[in-house]
Amino acid sequence: MDIFLLVLGFVFACLGIVGSFLPVLPGPITSWVGLLLLHLTKVVPQNWSFLGITLAIALLIFFLDYMIPAMGTKRFGGTKYGVYGTTIGLIVGLFSPIPFGILIGAFVGALVGELLYDSKDTNRAMKASFGAFLGFLASATIKFSVSLVFLGLFIMKFWEYKDAFF
Repeated sequence: MDIFLLVLGFVFACLGIVGSFLPVLPGPITSWVGLLLLHLTKVVPQNWSFLGITLAIALLIFFLDYMIPAMGTKRFGGTKYGVYGTTIGLIVGLFSPIPFGILIGAFVGALVGELLYDSKDTNRAMKASFGAFLGFLASATIKFSVSLVFLGLFIMKFWEYKDAFF
């Protein structure tokens, strides 16, 4: 059972990295589940303070993930239409066969949303779209970094107790 939890935890830790760029999968929370599964084995002692701190970080990043792109859009003069367009563009870009479809989708979605709000002011719409794009990049970078750290913690914890697993 411990080997199963170890492998499943590693899969979740790796999925968290992928989830850093996919809006449908919460990256840091998924990576945290990997840490939890590792600590649920009989080999690794359960450290509830470690799990609590990492969970708090994962939840903080989860909530910030929804605010950062919107803050980027607002900071560059965008409206709610741009924020909604960014979200829709991210989802459409996720299923797009185009490389970097998520990035293009965020930008184009914000642009379309802003143009729906005010089709005459294309400069403001472009500026807001750029803000949404920067917000998405900042958010993805933060999620990726935290998920990568969680994977590193998973590997370090496993390495510390590797002899007991095998």
